[in-house]
Amino acid sequence: MSTQTKTPDEAYDQQCENPVGCKSIELLIEPRDRDLGGFSVRRLLPTIRRRMVGPWVFFDHLGPAEFAAGDGINVLPHPHINLATVTYLFEGEILHRDSLGSEQPIRPGDVNLMVAGRGITHSERERPEVTQSAHRLHGLQLWLALPEADEEIDPAFYHYPSADIPRVDVDGVPARVVMGSAYGASSPVKVFASTLYVEAYLQAGQSIRVPDAIERAVYVAEGELCASETVIPEHAMAVFTSAPEIELTATRESRIAIIGGESPGRRYMEWNFVSSRRERIEQAKAEWKEQTFPKVAGDEDDFIPMPE
Repeated sequence: MSTQTKTPDEAYDQQCENPVGCKSIELLIEPRDRDLGGFSVRRLLPTIRRRMVGPWVFFDHLGPAEFAAGDGINVLPHPHINLATVTYLFEGEILHRDSLGSEQPIRPGDVNLMVAGRGITHSERERPEVTQSAHRLHGLQLWLALPEADEEIDPAFYHYPSADIPRVDVDGVPARVVMGSAYGASSPVKVFASTLYVEAYLQAGQSIRVPDAIERAVYVAEGELCASETVIPEHAMAVFTSAPEIELTATRESRIAIIGGESPGRRYMEWNFVSSRRERIEQAKAEWKEQTFPKVAGDEDDFIPMPE
């Protein structure tokens, strides 16, 4: 996806709280709604108080959005550098196209991994077969910062169908290991450093342990959790401390995403560009203004202008 704002440090100043007396939660982040061209998203990362969790520099919750016949997601071609995008849907479908020539519908449970590397352009729309009738869209899109050694690698696109993503039973809780390793299972999705991404669905009263990782957080897409007697409400993200054996208990039926991993170090971010070097972002801005980025195959005419 594309962010519509140029300076995220100022734009993403959402409400953050430090839970008093909680040894397991460092920060609670409440989202802000952002318009993404016809529908809104809840944006959790980055914030002024927390730029990253492990390698994850950007976290969007899409929907659930209701579209009438003839409407749908329509994100025009836009560029990225030095990062990878990870798209995972609960409902609906998105048609991904990019400047490598990829054209791939992503459906619930699939994982789309787009590695921007030295530069890529992509669009996110919907097929006519989807938009011809009323439909819903619901999912998550995250960006992860590539390690410095991999920031300028060749761009690449990987699609993993739902059947390839490991499903595990954690004391009766169904979970999927989207990226990395957890609960005795390892995902086939490519990673560049220590990375954690787990989706789980809890019934009221069920509990799940947070996997070990250098940095960790949980997002409540639906429902409500409790950790060490601290409530994590729906649509909030809790960033954890290094406390061991953190357990999450659902106070009602809940869909959650646990993320984390190793931080690659400081990253600069402006618009859709993330890099360890400010000068690289300035270069990418100039290239997009001059329209020297590669074009999206089959979607060459439209583009999102660089915000001024």
